[in-house]
Amino acid sequence: MSDKQDTREMLVSGNVFKTMLTLSVPAVLGMVVIGLYNFMDAVFVGQMVGPVAMTAVKVSYPFTLINSGIATLIGVGSSSVLSRAIGERDQETVDKIMGNLISFVSLLSVIVIVAGLIFTRQLLSLAGAEGEVLEQAVRYLRVVFCGSLFVNLGQSTNMIMRGEGKLKKAMAIMATSAILNIILDPVLIKVCGEGNGVLGAAFATIISQIVLMIMSFFYFLKKSDTVKIHKIKFEKTLIKPVLSVGVSAMLMQVMSMLQQTVLYNTASKWGGSEWQTILGAALSLQAFSFIPLWGISQGFQPAIGTNYGAKLFDRVGKFTRCFMVSATVVALIFYIPIMCLPAKMLSMFITDAAIVEAGAPMLRVLFGAFITYGVLILAITFFQAIGKASAASILALLRQLFLFLPLVLLLPNINGLGIKGVFYAQLFTDLIVLALAVIFMCGAFGRFRRA
Repeated sequence: MSDKQDTREMLVSGNVFKTMLTLSVPAVLGMVVIGLYNFMDAVFVGQMVGPVAMTAVKVSYPFTLINSGIATLIGVGSSSVLSRAIGERDQETVDKIMGNLISFVSLLSVIVIVAGLIFTRQLLSLAGAEGEVLEQAVRYLRVVFCGSLFVNLGQSTNMIMRGEGKLKKAMAIMATSAILNIILDPVLIKVCGEGNGVLGAAFATIISQIVLMIMSFFYFLKKSDTVKIHKIKFEKTLIKPVLSVGVSAMLMQVMSMLQQTVLYNTASKWGGSEWQTILGAALSLQAFSFIPLWGISQGFQPAIGTNYGAKLFDRVGKFTRCFMVSATVVALIFYIPIMCLPAKMLSMFITDAAIVEAGAPMLRVLFGAFITYGVLILAITFFQAIGKASAASILALLRQLFLFLPLVLLLPNINGLGIKGVFYAQLFTDLIVLALAVIFMCGAFGRFRRA
């Protein structure tokens, strides 16, 4: 049996729990390492350069999600189309995936490079950056924007590998790149000197992403049995299905940029630079803790997409239950230490004991609903995998925009909450969106039973 057939048979007829482990374990391990990119940038810069530089890196982070949004838009959308095409045995569609992806990503990346370099300072000012924080953030972010093409091609092609069901290969490549980033961070920060430490962190990230792109392209040119790079051109038949699914995934990235920009600005307004530092550390912990759940969702997507394409709705249900229970267990691993030892967690980024003490209670609030994140993220991934973009987009927009933004602007003004309202806004938003996600999922499985 060929490698291509073996992967499909595992997804459509293999033991559900064993298949879940086969898909998820390498994905989780790989995504944990991937999550170390920005996490370790902040740690190394915070410890080797100082709190101003760490704050500059964290204030810049939301705008690096512009690149993540492009890679996700095309990568997740193409991956969803690929998984369903594999389930349907539609090789003609499979052969068009990579050429269409490379064309789309290249065009959008050039636009980001040009616009990003022109408007770097204005973007960072929207997040409330000023003074030395702003100057260091500008230097960091301009380097990141210059590497947009490499970042986006590397990440989006890796998503195709995951959609193919090759989670081990995809995560091994991503992990290699991330480990290189961790090695280069302290070296290049030291080489660039204390005054330009943020540049060292930025160069480390871009170099590691170039390596990621090279390894991913080598796989599709030489190794893949299913997906090959054929003609590099826009495919009219793929544009709509790719964008309809990809938009919902991209919204989570781009709206995170908007969300965090508003968070930093509001934190600056109600608590000053001290609370921007606390928020930056708290969001680093949240982003890193979220990474394993993203890893599980990467394994979940081909399992659901392939079985849905093959019309095996009973297995879709079994995979959904198995993955959601596992994701909740993983969430607990991060939830417990953060809730029990919030000060210890913050002290990894912040050396000032007074700032750590002030931020510890609010870290607990920010993580209040984290135990439910496994269900929430897999619900959104579920609708992306089956091509139901509208439900995924509604959940993403509510969580990142239509519920969150009004709450983060309103709550600080209520009952003297002040800066605490910024943190409570995330908790209330998560609980409301979770309830809606459960309702949507119940409706989808009701339709499966009637099919």
